[in-house]
Amino acid sequence: QVQLVESGGGLARTGGSLRLSCAASGHTANVYALGWFRDAPGSERSLIAGISLSGGSKYYADNVKGRFTISRGNAKNTVYLQMNSLKPEDTAVYYCATSTDWKYFPPQEFESWGQGTQVTVSS
Repeated sequence: QVQLVESGGGLARTGGSLRLSCAASGHTANVYALGWFRDAPGSERSLIAGISLSGGSKYYADNVKGRFTISRGNAKNTVYLQMNSLKPEDTAVYYCATSTDWKYFPPQEFESWGQGTQVTVSS
């Protein structure tokens, strides 16, 4: 089982920046990719960014492309989400999740989830 801990959420103003971190531990040997999802009010949870743990593949949803950057830390099982040019519509609970689905990128299934971190962007 993989344990995930997110951090870095909080309050930002429109146009501001935040950086989220996700640290994975436990049985990570079969983890192929990590994704960042968000639950926004009135919306379904959606994948907004993903990265293969080799670092070779990245994915961004259209609504964050050019503003958010996903990256791996020096520790292989740490992944960051740098969020710039934040908008009120980025307000959501952000979750990181891991996938062992190596057949597709971004993966179609994610098995382990963190507890989530709140991001609130004020106008």
